[in-house]
Order: sequence, then structure tokens, then C-alpha cells
Amino acid sequence: MSYWLRISFLPIRFVPFHLRIRGQCRVSYRNYCRNRDIRGETMEHVVFDGAQVMVGDPQLLQTKISSILREGPSKLQVIADFDATLTKYLVDGQRGHSSHALLQQGNPEYDLKRQKLYDHYHPLEIDPAIPLDEKAKLMEEWWEKTHGLLVEGGLNFNAIKSSVAKSRIAFRDGVTELFELLERSNVPVLIFSAGLADIIEEVFRQKLHRPFKNVKIVSNRMVFDQNGNLVSFKGKTIHVLNKNEHAIDMAGPVHEELGYSDESTPDASSVKLRTNVLLLGDHIGDLGMSDGLNYNTRISVGFLNDNIESSSDSYQKAFDVVYLNDTSMWGVVKLASQLCSTVSNGCGNQ
Repeated sequence: MSYWLRISFLPIRFVPFHLRIRGQCRVSYRNYCRNRDIRGETMEHVVFDGAQVMVGDPQLLQTKISSILREGPSKLQVIADFDATLTKYLVDGQRGHSSHALLQQGNPEYDLKRQKLYDHYHPLEIDPAIPLDEKAKLMEEWWEKTHGLLVEGGLNFNAIKSSVAKSRIAFRDGVTELFELLERSNVPVLIFSAGLADIIEEVFRQKLHRPFKNVKIVSNRMVFDQNGNLVSFKGKTIHVLNKNEHAIDMAGPVHEELGYSDESTPDASSVKLRTNVLLLGDHIGDLGMSDGLNYNTRISVGFLNDNIESSSDSYQKAFDVVYLNDTSMWGVVKLASQLCSTVSNGCGNQ
């Protein structure tokens, strides 16, 4: 049985929830540590502050939470998509920019050429009739042509700064607090994106204004000359169908120039030893981000931002938890807080 939930926040020891089952609603309050039934504990962990959320299999979710708690935060890692997962789907009532779409390279001719590539390849990207192996080749072709245009069109790093400053992009409420919590708990965060790492890092600089030593970005990286002009791209191409832990060698720390070097961030080998995963994404395909990791337990959290009526069934079957309507990150903060806690006398303690 699945559940649609709403909650208003009370102190951690008490679990309020409005549980709507088959169109009927009732309200229950439970003492969290004295009444640890499966349903009550699940509601406490994954619902927060009025968010709408779907949990397809509460008992399975509870089993996963308990398993991760037993092994502790030293075995946990967080894998997250960037666009429309960490960032808002809507900004000021309009569709927010993606990290790739916001870029204006200061050359209208080449901006138009990149748009034409999008118009050609995007319908192929979402065409369910194209086999995945064929589609992967098309995506790599699209990305490489786009990257070639950025080099040929004379992209300068100042254009990235300007594009981000003018863009319609914003992090979900609670993202900073999530990163701070995970940093305190020494839990690594891998942000996977088929976009451009340099743009994502600039969004971090302009929107969050601080570094996080535990956060790495796995995405396409640019190489600039001493004058800030783009000369090439580093390593293999990461596109929507191969952004997973097989590409972890492409990971780089956020804000490296502000004092966090590769030595102070988790390396690939240590991350692979963390065999429990909290995965965050906004598309069912994002579940593939954990491919390449031999994990023991994975809790998947999906953000269903649009087309809710037509997509809710498929998302509910695919993800352990689904947040609806472009909600905040506070529910995930609450879940991560529990997963990062220690266990004492059957109760999670910070």
C-alpha cells in the first residue's frame, strides 16, 4: 500500500502526520521513541513541514533506513543530480535555467548554433523508441559538437560568470543545510551532471558563497588558458546516459581555489568503500547514477516537479520516496539527519 502524506513540524520526539489513504484522512500523533511501529517511524523520517510526498512501500523503506543506521554514517555516501534536483524547477514562477541552458557565450552566432543542436538532438533524447546503445552514441555526438562550438566560438570564463549572474537558477531551500549536515558527518557528496562542472561551480560560488570539503562534482570540465579563454575539454564526455560512478575519475572539488584541494576531499577509492547510498534525482534515469557502485543499501529520493498526474505511478514504483510540486529539500535534510545519527537505546541521537 502506498501513502500520500502531509506533516507540520513538531519537536523531534513526536511524530505528527496526516495520513491520506484511498481518499480518507486521519490524524495521528506518536511518541517517536516509545512507539516505533514501521509506519510511524517512516513518517518521521521522510515527511517534513507540509511537503507532499509519496512512499510506495513504507515497510521496505523502513528496512533500508534501519540497515543504513546499523552500519553508520562512515558507510554512507550521497549521490545527487544537479538540475531540478538540487536546484528549483520554478524560479519566480518561471521555468528555471539548467546549468547548460543558462550559458551565453557572448557570441550570438554560436549561441544560435548550440540552440539548433538542441532542437535536433533533444527530441532524440526523449524518444522512447530509440534503443539505449544507439541513443548513447547520439548523446555523445551532441555533447561533443556542443563542446566544439564553445571552443570555436571563443568562450571566456568571464562569460560564465556573467551568465550565472543573469540566470534564473536557484537552489532549493534546505540545500545549504543538507550540505552542512553531511560535511559535519564526514559524508561525501557526489554531484553528477551531464552539464558543465565549471558552470555548476560558479553557481555554488554565486548562490551559496561558501565551500564544502565533502562535495565533488562529476561533470564535463573545461580547460582555460591564462587569459581565461576556453581551449579544450578535460577527459571523457559525460552525457545524460553515462553520468554514474563509472565516471568518478572526473570528480573535482567545489571551490578548489578557496582552499579545498583534492587532498582534503574524498577520493574515488574511499568513496567506493561507502556501500550505502542516499540518491537524489528528478528523472527515473537518475537512478543509474549509482551504476558502477557495488552498494548494499540504496534509498532513492525523487523530485517530481511537473506532469504529476501522468508520472506519479511510474515515479512511485521507481523511487523509495517521491516529493511533489517542486518542494524544498527539508524532507531530505530530515532523512539525512536520521541516517547520519548514531543509534542508542533504539532511538536516533544527533
